[in-house]
Amino acid sequence: MKLNIQNTFTSELPADPITGNQRRQVAEACFSYVEPSPSAAPKLIHVSKEMLDNLGLSVADSRSAEFLKIFTGNAVLDNTQPYAMCYGGHQFGNWAGQLGDGRAINLFEVAHQEKQWVVQLKGAGATPYSRTADGLAVLRSSIREYLCSEAMHHLGVPTTRALSLALTGDKVMRDVLYNGNPAYEKGAIVSRVSPSFLRFGNYELFTSRQDAQTLKTLVDFTIKHHFTHLGSPSKEAYIAFFNEVVQSTLALIVHWQRVGFVHGVMNTDNMSILGLTIDYGPYGWLEGFEEGWTPNTTDLQQKRYRYGNQPNIGLWNLYQLANALYPLIEEVAPLEDALNQYRTGFPKAMIQMMRQKIGLSTEKEKDIALIQELERLLQEAETDMTIFFRLLSKVEKADTSNGLDLIKEAFYTPSELSASLREDWEAWFQFYGNRLQEEAVSDQERKKSMNQVNPKYVLRNYMAQFAIDDAENGDYGLLEELFELLKKPYSEQTHQEKWFAKRPEWARHKVGCSMLSCSS
Repeated sequence: MKLNIQNTFTSELPADPITGNQRRQVAEACFSYVEPSPSAAPKLIHVSKEMLDNLGLSVADSRSAEFLKIFTGNAVLDNTQPYAMCYGGHQFGNWAGQLGDGRAINLFEVAHQEKQWVVQLKGAGATPYSRTADGLAVLRSSIREYLCSEAMHHLGVPTTRALSLALTGDKVMRDVLYNGNPAYEKGAIVSRVSPSFLRFGNYELFTSRQDAQTLKTLVDFTIKHHFTHLGSPSKEAYIAFFNEVVQSTLALIVHWQRVGFVHGVMNTDNMSILGLTIDYGPYGWLEGFEEGWTPNTTDLQQKRYRYGNQPNIGLWNLYQLANALYPLIEEVAPLEDALNQYRTGFPKAMIQMMRQKIGLSTEKEKDIALIQELERLLQEAETDMTIFFRLLSKVEKADTSNGLDLIKEAFYTPSELSASLREDWEAWFQFYGNRLQEEAVSDQERKKSMNQVNPKYVLRNYMAQFAIDDAENGDYGLLEELFELLKKPYSEQTHQEKWFAKRPEWARHKVGCSMLSCSS
């Protein structure tokens, strides 16, 4: 197994002088060297061929004993030193101090085909940043992360990736609902891959400690390796860097809203500096279109991270990053300007995204009213978001009088639509039809473009739970089936029509199929 190993992070940034995995506060350092905890009886259960290719590995490599050992924490590759990053963060709106990689261990960096990747293990044991936790992960959450990170990539949503999924052979105790009933679960490890795992919290921590020197070192490193086009470190480069993070964060959250993804825990330590979806914990996909839905049991009362609030939280988190970078810029105005670009740009980006979802290729002032009324109607009666937008592409602009019949399968209880609501829907379809008449594109062209932004298949929580249940019993067939299905989320895949379906009623309140906790 040959890899083009790089060690830029550990060779260019300050290390914790203390070694070992014992818990501690770490000052003036970006990382700590650590050792993964060996697994009792490791077993590889899935590997992404696409990510093997990206790293310069083959399927044969993935079947080797060396691969199994390295990607389950039972061996360390020659000339590499695993490490855990040091960072802080705001959690649910409150400063939490030092956090860090409590369950992630970075193995090495790989350069291949002019791209550079950081490879890490999630669930390979405690680090100095684990606090009271064990640093391990369970099969349940590992399957969810493995499937979703790859699914998001194929949806066109910026994301970290996954290379492999393995059982450890160890039992891990978890309290799934945080209700005082812990139980042992199967331990597992996901190998995650990304150009960088740097988060807003990496920069926040040094500013909170008034450590301007380490902050500057880290920002300069970030620009050098991930924003090279900004040139040498300078005040102007720092401002441009922040502007780019603002815009990539905006673009990311618009993608989330487009496909109905709810992250569930948008703490600043879970926000990627590269605008990637990072840390798949209690995430969920909208079943019924509901602005107020959150998948996170911890967030059930406050609903801070609900679907409709994700754009606002993105801005709030960027304010915290602006505060972290201020010591390098020492001017409020350019930071405020960048944040104002988000504030004014997000509504425009959302309207444009919604135009694409309903098949409009031109811009009219009336579109805002059309879209707002649609969003109201989608929430008046429980309407499946994914199914609705996919079926909407079947409407023909010459006659939209049958629109309600064409999309009726998206309603969870179509028989319960009141007469007044039916009238509102019919009025909307008339409005929509009149608007489509102003479009030059044919119905066929519009359908094609709509089906390129409205997925047919997403990783609904009940689907993931089916795969988890089978895997707990040693059957990984459904894991593979979903992995392949989600590689082509915009394709019809008529042989997989069973997954183009509303959430079953039994899954509405089932653990893992509706609400989830941060327990993993």
